[in-house]
Amino acid sequence: MGILSLVRNYGLLRKIQPGLPVMLHRLYSLDISADLLRTQAFIGGKWVSAPSSFPVLDPATGEEIASVSDCGPEHAQDAINAAYSAFYLWKEQTAKERSILLRKWFDLVTQHKEDLAKLITAECGKPMKESLGEIAYSASFLEWFSEEARRVYGDIVPSAAKDRKILLLKQPVGVASIITPWNFPSAMITRKVGAALGAGCTVVVKPAEDTPLSALALAELAAQAGIPAGVFNVVPCSRERTPAVGEVLCTDPLVGKVSFTGSTATGKILLKHAAGTVKRVSMELGGHAPFIVFNSADVDKAVAGAMASKFRNSGQTCVCSNRFLVQSGIHDAFVEKLGKAMDAELHLGHGSEPTTTQGPLINVRAAEKVEHQIADAVSQGAAVLRGGKRLQGSYMQPTLLANVTTNMLCTREETFGPLIPVIKFNTEEEALKIANASHVGLAGYFFSQDIKQIWRVAERLEVGMVGVNEGLLSTPEASFGGVKQSGLGREGSKYGIEEYLDVKYMCFGGLAP
Repeated sequence: MGILSLVRNYGLLRKIQPGLPVMLHRLYSLDISADLLRTQAFIGGKWVSAPSSFPVLDPATGEEIASVSDCGPEHAQDAINAAYSAFYLWKEQTAKERSILLRKWFDLVTQHKEDLAKLITAECGKPMKESLGEIAYSASFLEWFSEEARRVYGDIVPSAAKDRKILLLKQPVGVASIITPWNFPSAMITRKVGAALGAGCTVVVKPAEDTPLSALALAELAAQAGIPAGVFNVVPCSRERTPAVGEVLCTDPLVGKVSFTGSTATGKILLKHAAGTVKRVSMELGGHAPFIVFNSADVDKAVAGAMASKFRNSGQTCVCSNRFLVQSGIHDAFVEKLGKAMDAELHLGHGSEPTTTQGPLINVRAAEKVEHQIADAVSQGAAVLRGGKRLQGSYMQPTLLANVTTNMLCTREETFGPLIPVIKFNTEEEALKIANASHVGLAGYFFSQDIKQIWRVAERLEVGMVGVNEGLLSTPEASFGGVKQSGLGREGSKYGIEEYLDVKYMCFGGLAP
């Protein structure tokens, strides 16, 4: 085992907050297999160095974890060329052969779950329990698409003419550029790549600059699983080089598909790039999820759902509840119980500690955004019931706000942090009007025990995914994606693999008896 010590900035941590656990003053180490701690690009089955490198930082302290090759457009081009060459061999493998290799990759990810989770905690800041959960989630997509690879069926369509047969064939689109975010540095890769490889495509992955280590570890395990050289490539780069690398991945004519998860603003830029060569695209973009609690709801279940939906990864997920709408008859009871749950269940600390439930935000900019939203809400009359303070570095107190109105910034833009703004409403129509007053529509949640209301609200919410009496809804068996400006296409489920397939019509004539 190779040990990489993460030396903590003790002076910084002592200033965070007196209430933060003493655990943050301790020295931590990242003890993982040396094979999984990779810092070079992975192109054409080889580890490739770049002339320069960029630091990967521990978001808890700002200390450097590793220095990773800073790839440029030329490396992206090399990776595309490698993927294009490998495509013509990979697509000729049978579905069963591809399925077997994906299953081997799944087995290796599961076998190394502890080390992979430690990498996520180190570069992303998640509590270890959540990181282990992400690795299980990540592996589940490799398992699912190893099975779906063998269920890519075409069609035989009855013809109007007696002398011909109509066949619809499904074929892989080719090289896929995969651009992923930092908040799920493992699962967002496998959810896309599992489908792409299962369909017969090859890929070039550009991981987020904050979290490249998880992507590179997946590349090592893919190679160990026997996935051929050039089928899975990883090109890490710094924030400064991301625009140039991203442009190559979205404009090169050898690329047949672009799949991106990230902000709506960045997605629009990539769509413009991809439009020049009319590429297939999948976009999983920003969310602004409503969480509605109706008078008929079970308050305790609604509170549990709110805790699960909001505070996973310290509020840094695209399907996190962002706007909490609580009906007047149940409002006070819900807010009181939610505050008590926050006091009892949320514990700030370093992700390596077993008692930690809330790690740092990914960087200082993220914390500043939450701080700004809180200040804006308070200036317009919101009441801070819990938390409300920005701590040293990128730590942020979990915050509960009451007396919130739709004029406040926290109800008009995605937060991506541990903030719960509660809006009181009176009628179902009022709640739906507020919930749907957004240009995005990824996920939505509501709690009710009125069956008629459940059907009405579920159908009328303008989102791609609805959680009914449930705060966590992601699973590989179900489709993942949004409406409006939350994106295009679907990931996971039987529909996820279709995003990487073209339908070819073959007319077989000359069959007259």
